[in-house]
Amino acid sequence: MQRDPQLLYQAYDAHTDAMAPLRLFAEAAASMLSFATLPPNFLLPGFGMAGTSMLRKMAAAYEVFSLARLTHTRPPFGIDSVKLGSREVAVTEEAACATPFATLLHFKKDADVEQPRVLIVAPMSGHFATLLRETVRTMLADHDVYITDWHNARDIPVEAGAFGLDAYVEHLITFLDAIGPGAHIVAICQPCVAALAATAIMSEDGHPAFPSSLTLMAGPIDTRVNPTEVNKLATSQPIDWFEQNLICTVPARYPGTQRRVYPGFVQLMAFMSMNLNRHVNSFADLYQHLVEGESEKARMAKSFYEEYFAVLDLPTEFFLETVRSIFQEHALPLGRLQYRGRIVDPGKIRRTALLTVEGERDDICAIGQTVAAQDLCTGIRPYLKTHYMQLGVGHYGVFSGRKWNNGIYPIVRDMIHVSS
Repeated sequence: MQRDPQLLYQAYDAHTDAMAPLRLFAEAAASMLSFATLPPNFLLPGFGMAGTSMLRKMAAAYEVFSLARLTHTRPPFGIDSVKLGSREVAVTEEAACATPFATLLHFKKDADVEQPRVLIVAPMSGHFATLLRETVRTMLADHDVYITDWHNARDIPVEAGAFGLDAYVEHLITFLDAIGPGAHIVAICQPCVAALAATAIMSEDGHPAFPSSLTLMAGPIDTRVNPTEVNKLATSQPIDWFEQNLICTVPARYPGTQRRVYPGFVQLMAFMSMNLNRHVNSFADLYQHLVEGESEKARMAKSFYEEYFAVLDLPTEFFLETVRSIFQEHALPLGRLQYRGRIVDPGKIRRTALLTVEGERDDICAIGQTVAAQDLCTGIRPYLKTHYMQLGVGHYGVFSGRKWNNGIYPIVRDMIHVSS
């Protein structure tokens, strides 16, 4: 029997509402029991060290409990300044262009300096663009950075219309046009296909704002290569199954009421279930860090999960078309992907430099899936093509962390500057 697609979202909301008072209590209790402002040798009167240890454990437990909740509001990027050479300059966020579905966000520096303009294409995969905060922060020192700040589908009125793969590609073309000729694209994970398609269409049309370089990082260009558990999940059921079992209707309490979406909380639960032990252990480690007063380790873990638990709903059309075209039909590598009724031909790209980046331990986009773009782009001269595989990193390590900063980023930066 087919379920009512609205019931799942209503059940989730009801559970969230029921847990809200408990989480507020846990936050208040953790704050009151915190030892951050107490003397280092503080002893609880009448209980000594044992009592102090007991309260510290209680505070840690309350803090971990309050963290384990989902939010649906984009966190701030929080990038207020960047170092240019020896000086620190202010950074402000400006909307360079906006549609109901996305904002082209510009990180404007308070400095008169000419730098390559770069559009970072964030994935629309259940999280906000702030997941790429570290990517943005790193690139800001050497580039004039823009990012696709996708909006939460549950907050977009149905009057705004549908949003599928064609609309995604069209947004990239529109945003590149707004940035102007000579810009560069850095696409991360899922949007690599759309970024390659937009570049191919713009190149074929002789669009003046076609990108000077295209960097594809850990993206599913050809998921027939070394299929991961994510790829296998996407091909485990016919597309009708995904529509009947994963698509929900936005409840009346939100601006996007009656819009059909793939909820971010469903996507997050699916991803977490694939590595459940890792997340359980991470929360256990966080508890120990709090108990033992390892504030920096605790801060890093909390920052990650605060971002990871901020979820974004996807428009139904985009989700289903992505599953069908990219993961089930392999439309791009087979030469069948279409944009507005036109075949997307990466071979039409001729004057755009191409860099593909993969991570050795990537369990979402495995080695070989992204470099496949090199063979598809037959019109690009060999000296304009580069591939890089970073040892020792998983999916998130491709665009964040020490090896991104020290290993991958210098290659991305150099390719962009040479192509400018």
